[in-house]
Amino acid sequence: MDYLRFAELYHALSQTTKRIEKAQILVPFLQELHKSGRPEWIYLLRGKVLPDYDPGEFGISTQIAIKVVCVSFGVTSAQVVQKLNTVGDIGEVAETFAQKKQQSVLFSTKLSVRKVFGNLSKVISIEGNGAIDRKLALLAELFTSASPLEAKYLVRTVLSDLRVGVADAILLDALAEAFFADDPSMRMKLEEAYDLANDFALLFDAAVEGKSAIDHIALVPGRPVKAMLAVKADSFAEAFRICGTPVAVEYKYDGFRMHIHKKGEKVFLFTRKLENVTSQFPDVVQAIRKHVRGDSFILDCEVVGFNPQTKKYTPFEAISQRIKRKYDINKLVHDLPVEINVFDVLFFQDKSVLDLPFVERRKIVDKIIRSEPWKIRVSSQIITENEHDAEAFYKKALEVGEEGVMIKKIDAPYKQGRRVGYMVKLKPSAADFDLVIVGAEYGTGKRGGLLTSYIVACRSGDQFLEVGKVSSGLKEKEEEGMSYDEMTALLKPLIIEEKGNEVVVTPKVVVSVTYQNIQRSPSYTSGYALRFPRITIYRPDKGIDEIADLADLEEKA
Repeated sequence: MDYLRFAELYHALSQTTKRIEKAQILVPFLQELHKSGRPEWIYLLRGKVLPDYDPGEFGISTQIAIKVVCVSFGVTSAQVVQKLNTVGDIGEVAETFAQKKQQSVLFSTKLSVRKVFGNLSKVISIEGNGAIDRKLALLAELFTSASPLEAKYLVRTVLSDLRVGVADAILLDALAEAFFADDPSMRMKLEEAYDLANDFALLFDAAVEGKSAIDHIALVPGRPVKAMLAVKADSFAEAFRICGTPVAVEYKYDGFRMHIHKKGEKVFLFTRKLENVTSQFPDVVQAIRKHVRGDSFILDCEVVGFNPQTKKYTPFEAISQRIKRKYDINKLVHDLPVEINVFDVLFFQDKSVLDLPFVERRKIVDKIIRSEPWKIRVSSQIITENEHDAEAFYKKALEVGEEGVMIKKIDAPYKQGRRVGYMVKLKPSAADFDLVIVGAEYGTGKRGGLLTSYIVACRSGDQFLEVGKVSSGLKEKEEEGMSYDEMTALLKPLIIEEKGNEVVVTPKVVVSVTYQNIQRSPSYTSGYALRFPRITIYRPDKGIDEIADLADLEEKA
């Protein structure tokens, strides 16, 4: 298959924002890909060459992309920058210069999908000295053979800015229609299977084989799975209505969610974003090996930090760097110790327990965890149908410094990746949202060269809608909390467009933002603006699918 087929598909997808139309465009392509391609090529529909749970990145910035265009099409950086300042999209810039080169040569080699996928996979794997030059060479090899349309989408791919809007739901719709058009029930089965696998190549391959292959996609320790998500409630009356009674009420810990897998002697730790953070938590790995009985399991936990001197629990922001740092691990283990709070189990002794009622899964947890203070424990819990008892438990949770409580339906199965009303969170109301940064501005004076003002956005379907600009909350020094230097380091690789001192970034960095109130505003694409917003926490543990949506803002406005 030629890569031009993908480029033409991207173009067609970019011409509509409607979910049904995108799925209809994808259906014949998926059937064609089945006949003349490889399952892993489906990753390219999302601008990737790896499954969703793999954190590997191309590591290509706009500046490197400019160099690739210069080398591939024989133009100067000044020419590229001038054109970029005019059109604002490096993809269109590459398309323009590829068109000019195409007109000046008589022959060209067709670019195959196999070649594109192979080179892009190598780009991700390259590290160490000379990495940039080697990545440039691999990309230039592709661009010199690319047609104008191929060049446009190649550069957008390596910048993680494909702009074709193939969200999970759309791709699942298309797979269902392409291979199970006669059975509407398969759409839900595909979604449930994807939530277990988090790998569209595996799902695509199974869909081609048929219904029985979909049924055989199962939990596997070592491969991340999406966590079950909670819905919000404002009172125990509402929570009891959602979950029924009696309910299990547990502490809601102020830490980060983690799935802990064990397979033989190997232990794997995954965040709710499916990122493998095993190497960052050798203390957690040691505690699991020592204190949990079983050869194979998947536990659902909250990892909470505490002060080693005072033995008091610390808020999430105090230990968030345990996730993002990949150096000085032993020092972090000493300075920022954590405790594992286990509250559920998904898999035990070579068998999925997802379909067991929660109360039965909890019995397994109680049986296999050997608690040790400040190392690992089973989450605090009561089972009650009495609101007064629940309120007393809630008050106690707040008194000991927890965020609030979780209310759980005791006879419910575990539904990975879903908010289905089997789990409800209740905590004191606060004027804050989790939002994603979509743009930023460079500072001046002593903050010159740093990105110090940030455009934040909520979700609306597959779109990100701006809700305000935040320029406070970060620190000058790293030891005081999340610093401007750290945020700049996170955002610079995500830059996809620059205009003067403003940049547009790929939506990836999630932050918690407090605000005074919400007002209507034509200045932002959501139609709303947060007044006096302030960043309180960087949330490396959360993905963009977990940020506030437009309905959340409308409810609070």
